Amino acid sequence: MVSTFATRIGAPLALSFLLGSCVAGRAMEFTSPDVTNGAKLALSQVHTRCGGENRSPALRWSGAPAGTKSFAVTLFDPDAGRGTGFWHWLVFDIPAATTNLAQAAGTADGLPAGTQQAVNGFGEAGYGGACPPSGSGLHHYAFTLYALGTPRLPFGADVKNADLAIYLRAHALATAFLIATYSR
Repeated sequence: MVSTFATRIGAPLALSFLLGSCVAGRAMEFTSPDVTNGAKLALSQVHTRCGGENRSPALRWSGAPAGTKSFAVTLFDPDAGRGTGFWHWLVFDIPAATTNLAQAAGTADGLPAGTQQAVNGFGEAGYGGACPPSGSGLHHYAFTLYALGTPRLPFGADVKNADLAIYLRAHALATAFLIATYSR
């Protein structure tokens, strides 16, 4: 799975996904009772357009580095869009005291107070589940947790996906990943 993923998104980016969670020898832990690293997504995480329930998975984390003042979570499919990928979920300004998101938190009222969601590739603010074109092969879905040193990012919910992603990578104190798959 990793070699295919690395081929699709490029070795340097894949390496950052796989090694990015290390901070001074300590790694954040990022888990989910709904998503198993390397396994196929359940229909509950698949978009309704593709026969699923379009529910964001429950996510849990621990081990954030000192100085963490907020978190962000993204869900990206690097195999979509003819090499440009597809943003399924972009959540930011998650308060530092938060250590989990409940299943279906990607709805308007399911997130901690002050948390923002950017518009995803479906043109909607919130979670948009997996929905690859039929016959397009195996897609990889990278859930990324970012620990950030600022309580609020300098963006509103209208931030462009690429701008937010660049900012998160540049300002992360630590990152952790869950990578799932799905195909139709």
